[in-house]
Amino acid sequence: MRCFVIGLSLLALLGGCDVSNLASSNPAIQGAEAVQGDDTSDADAPTVPKTARTAEAFDITTPAERAAAVQTNPQASTFLGETIASLGNPADTGIWLLTPLVDTVQAGRVQYGDSSVVLELRPIRGEPTGASQLSLSAMRLLQAPLTDLVRVNVFAG
Repeated sequence: MRCFVIGLSLLALLGGCDVSNLASSNPAIQGAEAVQGDDTSDADAPTVPKTARTAEAFDITTPAERAAAVQTNPQASTFLGETIASLGNPADTGIWLLTPLVDTVQAGRVQYGDSSVVLELRPIRGEPTGASQLSLSAMRLLQAPLTDLVRVNVFAG
């Protein structure tokens, strides 16, 4: 009975603790935040509706943005490398690739199969060959399976 009371007391005591800052004490997480920044989205950017449940609802890029991103005849650009990418945060709007192949935010292009998309390249720490994340909009424009890891070629410029 005494163990039960002590356990219940500890649970009540820990229930009032603020654990939101525990991640900031981890150096690996701090480094990733320093590279990615706290918020990669623009404050004035449109946001995903709270009722979004499907890929179509999460993908709030405009038809004009999609048309500008899709290239039928890619322009000359610098090949940065090949990487394996997964779906990034669907709530982070826009057409982008988080990749360790760049050190600064810059314009770029990604090729998957016969599809090519102009996007924003954003730096992230990790292995250059397999730590990238594509935005939902980019994955859809490339016609890549949202649940797969996809091998893409990355170009700067």
